[in-house]
Amino acid sequence: MLVLGVESSCDETGVALYDTEHGLLAHALYSQVEMHAEYGGVVPELASRDHIRRVLPLTETALKEANKTLQDIDAIAYTQGPGLSGALLVGTSFAESLAFSLQIPTIQVHHLEGHLLAPLLEENPPDFPFVALLVSGGHSQLMRVDGVGEYELLGDTLDDAAGEAFDKTAKLLGLGYPGGPALSKLALSGKPRFKLPRPLLNSCDLNFSFSGLKTSVLTLTNQHQPLDDETKADIAYEFQEAVTEVLTTKCMKALRETGLDNLIVSGGVGANAKLREKLNVATKRKLCTVSYPRLEFCTDNGAMIAFAGAMRLKATHGGNKNYGFSVKPRWNLAELLKP
Repeated sequence: MLVLGVESSCDETGVALYDTEHGLLAHALYSQVEMHAEYGGVVPELASRDHIRRVLPLTETALKEANKTLQDIDAIAYTQGPGLSGALLVGTSFAESLAFSLQIPTIQVHHLEGHLLAPLLEENPPDFPFVALLVSGGHSQLMRVDGVGEYELLGDTLDDAAGEAFDKTAKLLGLGYPGGPALSKLALSGKPRFKLPRPLLNSCDLNFSFSGLKTSVLTLTNQHQPLDDETKADIAYEFQEAVTEVLTTKCMKALRETGLDNLIVSGGVGANAKLREKLNVATKRKLCTVSYPRLEFCTDNGAMIAFAGAMRLKATHGGNKNYGFSVKPRWNLAELLKP
């Protein structure tokens, strides 16, 4: 079956075609980063308007790349939530309207489930069960994944997610938007000069907390005003060390507690080179394996939505044909967890 996937939850418009027999056939993506950089963050109304401009041309691009037509599509998967209401409505209305015109089913996909399953798009996908670290601008979660739709929450963020802390720290250092990649680049020239806390590093649970770390950075920057380039780089270096040490330690603890030896990492922060370096070393030392999506699939994209939709379609042997318009901006992942 050929599934069209549509992603429009925030500031990337993604469209992809996934075939259940032949895999990913095509994907097209447009990022709004340049537009939002002028404002220092995502402007929801501008994001929604840009999704409207991009979604149809991107669909046409994906179809052309895959040498397919609209009539070849068997189902349409789209991100129903969580995300920005207006942005989600663009993808939802487009997908449901197109499905209605073609009289094919739709599959409503949870954005985080798309990220969770993204590593399975790779040539050598990990086997179930595995521990998943979902780490992005809005989420820092550890999950046990036994199959599609079989998820157990192991640990969650209590305040700021890792990606959010990256962006806020980057802003304190005057790096602009988006902050995460800029901070990681700056950290390459930094030295181990400062010492920042590692929140909840030795806690008895698998939860995360990065708000206090961000506050510690604020204190540090205030103490060293005016900030010169060397000081900025050294703060960026230590901040990245702190976050990646916590994430790595919690991942290894989750593997020990579950008795599993497979780890997958997904979400925007999953592209961080220092995090990958630490996890590669730690898992190798413990004879475990770690898998990542390719870099282009760490951030929001249509491929992960098409794939998640295809897996859901196979599991339910159907889909929806009510063609209603509804979004879930605050859709809790717990609704998809095992009872």
